[in-house]
Amino acid sequence: MKNIQNIFNEFNWEPAISYPTGTLQKTLRDEERGKTILLKIPKGFKMPYHSHIYTEQHFVLDGMYTTNGIKYPRGSYQIFYPHEEHGPFE
Repeated sequence: MKNIQNIFNEFNWEPAISYPTGTLQKTLRDEERGKTILLKIPKGFKMPYHSHIYTEQHFVLDGMYTTNGIKYPRGSYQIFYPHEEHGPFE
């Protein structure tokens, strides 16, 4: 049976330990071959340039964020491939 989750409900959110204080995460999938999480980013969120060993995708479901002087409003999508530096985010 498939694990069905509602991404908009208020259940299963927890502090996102590796992100700035106030950031919440909801894990949708955590398997050997990949992980999918949602983030709720608080006002004032800032994160410096960084990279990952895996692909990261950004879907802006509500609100907006800015990186490299470009604003990404609700409905925006970005993808960053392994070792691709990205940020800073504010």
